[in-house]
Amino acid sequence: MAGDQDGLFFVIEGIDGCGKSTQIKQLGEYFRLKGRQVHVTCEPTDGHVGVLIRKMLSGEVKVDQRTIATLFAADRTDHLMNEENGIRNKVDKGQVVLCDRYYFSSYAYHAQHVDMDWVIRVNSMNAEILKPDATLFIDVDPDTCFKRLQRGRAHLEMYEKIDIMNQVRLSYFEAFERLKDQETVRVIDGNGEIEQVQKRIRKAVDEIMALTLKKV
Repeated sequence: MAGDQDGLFFVIEGIDGCGKSTQIKQLGEYFRLKGRQVHVTCEPTDGHVGVLIRKMLSGEVKVDQRTIATLFAADRTDHLMNEENGIRNKVDKGQVVLCDRYYFSSYAYHAQHVDMDWVIRVNSMNAEILKPDATLFIDVDPDTCFKRLQRGRAHLEMYEKIDIMNQVRLSYFEAFERLKDQETVRVIDGNGEIEQVQKRIRKAVDEIMALTLKKV
């Protein structure tokens, strides 16, 4: 595709507490100021499968880790192909889609319990349906993220433990290395003020769009 209204798909990744939600909202405003139609979304979704996953993550529903990994992949497929608000359709229509987590989250988090290659295979259809123009990983020290979570939440979820968070961060980088020839990934220094981090994200986005000859 070519032209000012080409659809774009950017994913914001990072361990819990890294500031994804704040940064993705500001990135959405950046594109809107450029006259683009923006859809901001997240995973797990608020669909039927996503609601079930959230219950599992909170501990309300007990389940095997392989089941969670498989359900995440299914929720992701619906997120892509849903007739009402599917990502694939929005990108095809020229919208900018910004997603808080995508399949690299599955690779990093589920690899704590099951083989990463298996998780990658389970998500292979989703990668075929739509790869991001880039995955932007906000890198913040796990100790800092854990302290943020402790201050902001009464109850922590399944993966929100400091030892797991350290391992998840390492698994992200392992996944980036494994798929370096197939995916575009940018690691963003997430330390500093919100505005500083946002500037780094916007700079990376502008560079990626310039490289792919996509203009906003």
